[in-house]
Amino acid sequence: MNLDQVYAKLQEPSDKTICLLVLDGVGDIAVEANGWKTPLEAARTPNLDALAKRSALGRLTPVAPGITPGSGPGHLGLFGYDPLEFEVGRGVIEALGLGMDLKHGDVCARANFCTLDGKGIVTDRRAGRVATEITEEQCALLGSKIKKIGDTQVIIKAGKGHRFVVVFRGKGLEGPLTDTDPGHEGMAIATAKPAGNTAGQKKVAKLIAEFYKLALPILKGRKPANGFLMRGIAHQPAIPTFDERYALKAACVAIYPMYKGLAQLVGMTKIEGAHDIKEEFDLAIKAKSDFNYVFVHYKPTDAYGEDGNFPAKVKAIEELDAALPMLLAAKFDVLAITGDHSTPCPVKGHSWHPQPVLIHSAISGSDGLERLTEKCANSGSLGIMEAKYLIRHMQANAKMFAKFGA
Repeated sequence: MNLDQVYAKLQEPSDKTICLLVLDGVGDIAVEANGWKTPLEAARTPNLDALAKRSALGRLTPVAPGITPGSGPGHLGLFGYDPLEFEVGRGVIEALGLGMDLKHGDVCARANFCTLDGKGIVTDRRAGRVATEITEEQCALLGSKIKKIGDTQVIIKAGKGHRFVVVFRGKGLEGPLTDTDPGHEGMAIATAKPAGNTAGQKKVAKLIAEFYKLALPILKGRKPANGFLMRGIAHQPAIPTFDERYALKAACVAIYPMYKGLAQLVGMTKIEGAHDIKEEFDLAIKAKSDFNYVFVHYKPTDAYGEDGNFPAKVKAIEELDAALPMLLAAKFDVLAITGDHSTPCPVKGHSWHPQPVLIHSAISGSDGLERLTEKCANSGSLGIMEAKYLIRHMQANAKMFAKFGA
């Protein structure tokens, strides 16, 4: 019997409510340039501090030691799905988050506009984070010019900011493929290659190569978004729903499509309409009457970490803290606050460093620690655990498990 089967046998109904608040990429590292402090340590967070003193703390390994996760694996781990067992392409997540009705066999890619120089070298992987309006205009242009490649339909839909989705719909298509994003500036757009050796993957690789040949000339001369990069090229996998695994009716409150899509993939209901953290908290509080599990996602901490902007990441944490009393007033029975991974400012990207985590409930106990920071979390009773076990701690705090054994 595997561990999931053990949990399933112990699982009992509960009337408790659970909230997971994810500060995307909040984990960081202390370096001399930042006064040997992380953004969590440098930020003024009176509300998080007060909560930390009454909670259990620890750190989460997002996938496995040394493995740097994407946002998909990072969130799947938080939802209790082993990222090494359930691999989901970012394109699928983004497409679902944009409300696209995917069909069996569709291959999706998460794309974003970039800036290319005259030699085709990527000089800005995010094209200065162009406004959503520009992305919508350019996606409409590409969609009007490229509707089919051979026998395959091409569907293009704008997302938020510089991001968009490309869906290939036709016969005999299969993922995954490697990214065309070279990973950093100063290199040319990479070639999408089959991750395996199937005919479907090879067909998609040719489709993507042809798509670039058709699309790049259309974007030529448009600054700063005159190119694009594609990631997470894959098809939708089979995955059990959140309700099936945990007997919880779950809702998601997020602003960015990718996180809505990931939540939808595991059967959560998307609660739409938020544009900032206060609106997110307001929707989460309202959702509490209809759902017993609410996931709330906060993006700015990750965005500023990727930019290497230490002061902005500090400010984003402080803005979250200022709004936190709204959520605390809702009195969820179990509240967990963490990140889906670390995005250290010195790294300017995701990393393998364990992210801090806090769990508060009437029976969580207190570790007597002063703040929710990386250093304090190192001394917490939760220790360092794999992120996939967080949901089990939350269920235990909600009294959802019977005693194991005599």
